Amino acid sequence: MGEINLKTKRFERPELAECVKDLVATARGDLKATMVIQGGSLVNVISGEIIEQMSVAVQGARIAYVGKDVSHTIGPDTEIIDATGMYIAPGLLDGHCHIESTQLKVSEFARAVLPLGTTGGFFDAHEISNVLGLKGLKYMLEEARITPMAAYMQAPSCVPSTSPELETTGAWIGPEEVAEALSWGDDMIGLGEVMNFPGVVYGEDKMIGEIEATLRAGKAVDGHFTWASDDWRLPVYAAAGVTGDHECVTKEDVLERVRLGMYAKLRQGSAWHDVAETVKAATELGLDTRRMMLVTDDRSSESLLDEGHMNFVVRHAISQGLKPITAFQMATINTAERFGVQRDVGSVTPGSIADIILLKGRLADVNVDTTIAAGQVVARSGKMVAEWETYVYPDDALGTVHLAEPVRTEDFRIAAPISEGEVKARIIQVTENHVETKEIWEKVQVESGLVKLSTAKDICKIAVIERHHMTGNKSVALVSGVGFRGPAAIAMTVAHDSHNLMVIGTNDELMAEAANRVAAMQGGVVVITEEGTTEFPLQIAGLMSTEPFEVVASQSAGISTALQSAGCNLNNAFMTLSLLALVVIPELRLSDKGLVQISADGINIVSLFE
Repeated sequence: MGEINLKTKRFERPELAECVKDLVATARGDLKATMVIQGGSLVNVISGEIIEQMSVAVQGARIAYVGKDVSHTIGPDTEIIDATGMYIAPGLLDGHCHIESTQLKVSEFARAVLPLGTTGGFFDAHEISNVLGLKGLKYMLEEARITPMAAYMQAPSCVPSTSPELETTGAWIGPEEVAEALSWGDDMIGLGEVMNFPGVVYGEDKMIGEIEATLRAGKAVDGHFTWASDDWRLPVYAAAGVTGDHECVTKEDVLERVRLGMYAKLRQGSAWHDVAETVKAATELGLDTRRMMLVTDDRSSESLLDEGHMNFVVRHAISQGLKPITAFQMATINTAERFGVQRDVGSVTPGSIADIILLKGRLADVNVDTTIAAGQVVARSGKMVAEWETYVYPDDALGTVHLAEPVRTEDFRIAAPISEGEVKARIIQVTENHVETKEIWEKVQVESGLVKLSTAKDICKIAVIERHHMTGNKSVALVSGVGFRGPAAIAMTVAHDSHNLMVIGTNDELMAEAANRVAAMQGGVVVITEEGTTEFPLQIAGLMSTEPFEVVASQSAGISTALQSAGCNLNNAFMTLSLLALVVIPELRLSDKGLVQISADGINIVSLFE
């Protein structure tokens, strides 16, 4: 792997130690501010107050002075922003996000979210890393460093997400690789979500070694624990040094994590709607919110365009009963403190980086008018005004779909244990708006020794075909809750977390055609119905598009429309379906090596038939 430049950054975020002399001189008035924001209502997330008629003086990338009167810092070249009638708040931070889930490359993600008030985030690039390994993470880090965002990246902990006996991934990352990645700079902030929680609890060398490498580097370990919150093994997990977890779906999940000293991340993604329940830990149980954070986890480009990003999540949390100032704390200072970067981001205070948003109207509406990042106005009235150079991904990130052979119709046949009649089969049951699935049993028809689908029972075939190493591995199972009414198929290389080629459908011929089209595009999504074919190319690792944000959102919406026309009316159906291969979330998933059952007793490959 060739050397990659990891120092490029146009929007500088200098260390505080480098700025002290100029900040103090500006605060005295001897050196004039580069920017002054005047006369707004300050959202002070430190004290939990809204303070009227406040102003902020900025020197370069950092805040020099906050007070009622900053006139002594104004000179002839100072950029003055009138904030009369507006709120001055810290830029919003996403405490757990996979950029790849938007299908946008990092620059386009930044263009999408900066006008919405998100000035930074903590990004787990384990999707691209499962395809390309550490070089994929390096590409995203390099691109992030040329944007105005405060982009803190995490070393992926689970490549693969669990044991190699259960799935095939494109790469392998262990303790040595984690240690290397964390040495790349201060913006490598910690270890990404440790999804192999059984491996941690039962002392697997790889997982313990990765956590040890992270702790030695003085950085944070993020979690992913899906056993019950009252399970005796959650304290075991916490004892390993895991101090944050986004797999909270109930108020009790939040309660148990906070009691153990962990940060509970309240998630509102495109397809995972958990805030309404988890926020009750504060609104009903009365828990202190200082260790609660608002996060998105996975948000589609469609959702960014139609609903928003962290501005939407904060607004939604307020609508569920949180005080506005509390919701802002959970998307700013709480998040910064969780990762130990509160000196730089998360508040509008002297010395901090000038990541500031100005909001119009009621604070509860989170209506972002202006976004300032690292002391520069980057967006106004919902539009980007800042520009930066285009990042081009190397060729080895663009040709990542390697099948052993073209996909054939017969690859989707399911041989039954009987010749004719009915047989009981394990079915993956999709759960709308949640990451978990259910394991159910249904009788399916058998003709000439093969399973025959019945759309009346809403049962489809699902297949996962290995696409990284040309092993020829493939497995086929059954899934319900998709909703296809007639002949239809969807094929995709977005299949968390190993991102093999996943195909779902009611017709073997259409499934084969969709799969081969995706392979020919070198990654992406294809839906084929009686009404035609819809394509969504994702050339970067089979996960992200090279197109601008608006084009990606339109193409993503096209996939949604095609699925709906076939009868799949799941909310954010593509994102929901893309998790059916994620073999660390209960109860039943499919990998290229078989049907995987996830229970309180562990993770095992199980038979399709009784």
